[in-house]
Amino acid sequence: MNIRTYQGVFPQVSESAWVDKSAVVIGRCALAEGVSIWPNATLRGDVNNITVGARSNIQDGAVLHTTHDSELTKGSQCVVGEDVTVGHNAVLHGCTIENECLIGMGAVVLDHAVVQSQVLVGANSLVPSGKVLESGYLYLGSPVKQIRALTEKERSFFKYSANHYVKLKNEYQRAEMVESSLERLGEDAADYF
Repeated sequence: MNIRTYQGVFPQVSESAWVDKSAVVIGRCALAEGVSIWPNATLRGDVNNITVGARSNIQDGAVLHTTHDSELTKGSQCVVGEDVTVGHNAVLHGCTIENECLIGMGAVVLDHAVVQSQVLVGANSLVPSGKVLESGYLYLGSPVKQIRALTEKERSFFKYSANHYVKLKNEYQRAEMVESSLERLGEDAADYF
């Protein structure tokens, strides 16, 4: 099963959220309404909490994880706000992504980093542990550097991308319901032969 318990804690998944069959959501995870988790994404809420806000999408191959509390490490949850697009193969580890952000493909955001609302993190960028990215800017590089202020068109893209992925996940959900109905119909028909 791709949505599964860990030490008796089962993920909290809104009825309108969608998790692809090949994605994995484990343990202390909470997915709000309209969230989509795409093929081969992994959300491993075993040592701390992972929260994904309304209408956010976690794309193919992305990994969300956390850090536990110990004598040596300060624990860190992974918090993704509303209307966030997390690109293919991105890694979010114990960080906070506020509302209306885009985390580019292959980007890595490390523990205790904060990406404020309306930030675009470019593909393959590295956000170091503890770094705060100021709202309204494009960041690129490894480690990231503030490049320039976002245009109004870029700012409006955050909501557009989130809404696009809600529509796309709705199409996938409908297709899965049809497929499931056809499978049940086939099983029922087999009873007559």
